[in-house]
Amino acid sequence: MNDTTLTLTGWVGSDVTVQQAGGHAVATFRVGSTPRRFRDGAWVSGNTTWFQVKAWRHVAEHVARSVHRGDPVIVQGRLTVELWEREDGVSVSRHVVVASAVGHDLAHGTSAFTKAVRTPHEGAEDRVVSPGQQSPAEATTVLADAPQAPHAA
Repeated sequence: MNDTTLTLTGWVGSDVTVQQAGGHAVATFRVGSTPRRFRDGAWVSGNTTWFQVKAWRHVAEHVARSVHRGDPVIVQGRLTVELWEREDGVSVSRHVVVASAVGHDLAHGTSAFTKAVRTPHEGAEDRVVSPGQQSPAEATTVLADAPQAPHAA
């Protein structure tokens, strides 16, 4: 398959919206990327390029919980084009990045990570595990290895 993949850095320029499409979550948001160059002893900003970003399934759910307007992000994904016709008959197109990975750009600050644990069956929801909390598999292992307490009669 000949897909155009790209990695972009920028700032989230809209709230993340989540909708259902075909039974799956899809998160949508905009990212603005403005090149900066050092010219004649000063930093100069170029024109901002705006990208529509769509994330599907578990990536959509994680983006909805983690990414907010104004956050610096790095997005990796597949570049696609959406075409449609407006009510006045004008054809319109928009470039969309279908994200396979989204994260905070740590060149601009710090972030904390909370691991999501996937349950073993297909289509299962992710369960977010807080730092220090055990995953279900770890909890089962710990309980199985623990000495058994005597039962009260």
